[in-house]
Amino acid sequence: MQLPAAFIEKYQKLLGDEAPAFLASFEQPSYSGFRINPLKPGLPTASIDQATEKAPHVKQGYYGKVNGNSLDHVTGWVYSQEPSAMTVGEVAAPQPGEKVLDLCAAPGGKSTHLAAQMQNQGLLVANEIFRKRASILAENMERWGARNVVVTNESPDQLEKHFPQFFDRILIDAPCSGEGMFRKEPAGIEYWNPDYPAECANRQRKILASAMMMLKPGGTLIYSTCTFAPEEDEQMIAWLLKEYPALVLEPIKKIAGMDDGRPEWADGNPELKKACRLFPHHFKGEGHFIAKLVDQRPSQPEKKKKTKKGQSLDRDFQLNKDEKVLVSDWLDEMVPTLKTKRMVKFGSQVYAVPEGMNSLGGLTVLRPGLHLGTLKKKRFEPAHALALALQASETTKVVSITEVEWHHYTHGETLPGHSEVKGWALLTCQDHSLGWGKVVNGTIKNFYPKGLRN
Repeated sequence: MQLPAAFIEKYQKLLGDEAPAFLASFEQPSYSGFRINPLKPGLPTASIDQATEKAPHVKQGYYGKVNGNSLDHVTGWVYSQEPSAMTVGEVAAPQPGEKVLDLCAAPGGKSTHLAAQMQNQGLLVANEIFRKRASILAENMERWGARNVVVTNESPDQLEKHFPQFFDRILIDAPCSGEGMFRKEPAGIEYWNPDYPAECANRQRKILASAMMMLKPGGTLIYSTCTFAPEEDEQMIAWLLKEYPALVLEPIKKIAGMDDGRPEWADGNPELKKACRLFPHHFKGEGHFIAKLVDQRPSQPEKKKKTKKGQSLDRDFQLNKDEKVLVSDWLDEMVPTLKTKRMVKFGSQVYAVPEGMNSLGGLTVLRPGLHLGTLKKKRFEPAHALALALQASETTKVVSITEVEWHHYTHGETLPGHSEVKGWALLTCQDHSLGWGKVVNGTIKNFYPKGLRN
């Protein structure tokens, strides 16, 4: 790998005797990994059997590659993620019931990790400023089967107007110079120049300033990058501590191969050792930096916004009386355990909004919660996202199909010879929820989304 001369010189000065091993690591192969999804009803044994080893630093993490066309991957039982990047979600450790923001969330690895830890309780807002990446984020959250996620496509300064002092926990996996990913994504070298880390740092400070406007007093802020640059790592945290005196660093539990932050690369504050650095010559993964900070301001009791009688938080997105009956009747028949306190309609699409979410008005929202389905003329058609979020035990009508039939299903074919149920049914294969089918005269009509067919 041809590293820039200025990059080599910079890290020779910073790392001293460590530099040869650090630079040699760029010639080594990168590591692959995946996490299993605890929101699903079982273990993805087929994927686990292909793993090279268990990741010691992540409860549900493994080293190894995942087949993107496998049953486990297509149905969201596993998520392919670089091993060092998994550490961020593990450090963030959101609690069920919290209000959490993943501010720079695409493509979704860290958001899926947060959602898994939250166990479908509370609210996770997953935001991405770039529309195309935000769409990929929404797709990945759908496959993961999380029910409490709102996906937004906003800039941080716009979000801060909507969520003042709102979140218990905010994760910023900041856009950065990407030095830690050179080995995995060599194209990133082309964008690097000696001034690039400082340019990224300017953007990161603006993002952090917006995040602090949205963090509740007493809340937790997790900051991470995939770069080695001190300008974006220790120096960024040193700036944050000076700019916001109520913030204190919380020590990150480290295992063998994880390094402390380096105070000497910033202002010498020994507290910076509490941050975590992952170097590829010490740790089996790519380069990463993680810091966890707690706001020491006393927490305030939550003020609930009052709405006038008969007024809705989202009156612009309300379902009319007939539409509510249509959706509710279908859910009562098919998924009686699913309780939806707040439904909204975006065009003809119906969503269940997570508890705790304030008004959706004024936001660019790609996924305002769990996608329930589509309103058609005098009928309701369930969404693929709803199927992936459900377990067979939650539905009244289930048809189990073989792996061979699953391949036919993902091609968009009808499946013959099933007469045990009539009408809508959740299709499963090896306990994996696959999608919806409609049994008519013993034949399953295929409702697998056309955009996902192969």
